[in-house]
Amino acid sequence: MKSNLIDITVVKHAETAKAVLVSDNGDKSRGVWVPLSQCEIEPEDGEKDIYVLTLPEWLAIDKGLI
Repeated sequence: MKSNLIDITVVKHAETAKAVLVSDNGDKSRGVWVPLSQCEIEPEDGEKDIYVLTLPEWLAIDKGLI
């Protein structure tokens, strides 16, 4: 079975109990909110504010992250 999950390197700008605000270029004004129920986000080793976001490909496309 083909997995539809992808990993994207992002900058995390904010987080609430239900969503995370991320951008692919570090520009908060162009950030998008991603529901935590649809993704996982883990810090990149040794990098401040840089995270690996794992989410369904369709959601990444919908949010303009790819």
